[in-house]
Amino acid sequence: MLLFPAFLKLAGRRCLVVGAGPVAEEKIEGLLRAGAEVRVVAPDATAGIRGWTRAGKVHWAARKYRESDLSRAFLVVAATSSPALHARIFGQARRRGILCNVVDDPEHCDFYYGSVVRRGSLQIAISTGGHSPALAQRLRKRFEREFGEEYGQWLKEIGKVRTRLFEKRVPPQRRKALLHQLASELSFEKFLRRQKRKRK
Repeated sequence: MLLFPAFLKLAGRRCLVVGAGPVAEEKIEGLLRAGAEVRVVAPDATAGIRGWTRAGKVHWAARKYRESDLSRAFLVVAATSSPALHARIFGQARRRGILCNVVDDPEHCDFYYGSVVRRGSLQIAISTGGHSPALAQRLRKRFEREFGEEYGQWLKEIGKVRTRLFEKRVPPQRRKALLHQLASELSFEKFLRRQKRKRK
């Protein structure tokens, strides 16, 4: 079964994480980066999650999971050491129409965490459909070498020019041609030369 690739807007959406160990902490970090409203349920938590709680970045309930924790959740991540609890969470989430990801259990996932290369607003996500996270990680490292931090800076510049183009009365076909030209390899090389001159 082919997966549908999508980038979700999670800003302000409630996301539940059941479990608060190192794996859960990694998942929470990604949710926070996307601006999600993160709720964590677990009897104990890592120092990192406790720190986020003190800073008001997450809401941590220091107790065992209850089905009512799913109330108003957009998605849930189950990251505990209990397969039985994971199966229960997945079933309850499915009945409520809530997207669920059970860590390291592809059969109990509505979505997978991709291996992601981030360069500012540029995100390159790699998924193997749960077949080989190790391959996804290897490809991510390869893309990280190929796409340096300068891509994030270049994209920011492209975005500003694009905004100005849409503010002007430019014919759609002409605008499309300019935008493709702006994103070309030649344009990137010119950007790198400008950056090099600035550093001198």
